[in-house]
Amino acid sequence: MLEEITLTDKIEVTQNGALQIRHRHAIIDTETGAEKAASFHRHVANPGDDVTGECERVKAVAAAVWTDECVAAYQASLATEPESVVTETPTEA
Repeated sequence: MLEEITLTDKIEVTQNGALQIRHRHAIIDTETGAEKAASFHRHVANPGDDVTGECERVKAVAAAVWTDECVAAYQASLATEPESVVTETPTEA
């Protein structure tokens, strides 16, 4: 019999406090324990984001890392990031 499982198998904290979260989706043969297929989904949660839909481990990491100072620094960095500079390529006449 095959069983599909989903678990959060990686939570990384970046320098600015963002969480890079990876979910593993796998199909397991329950009789042999062999993994038949697997895929991954990754997403980022930034300091201050709503993580109520995440697993308890992600919530715990966010609570530990996202101090008031971390969230304030992240918000300040958004206000001071330079806008993208688009350069034009010369066209031939």
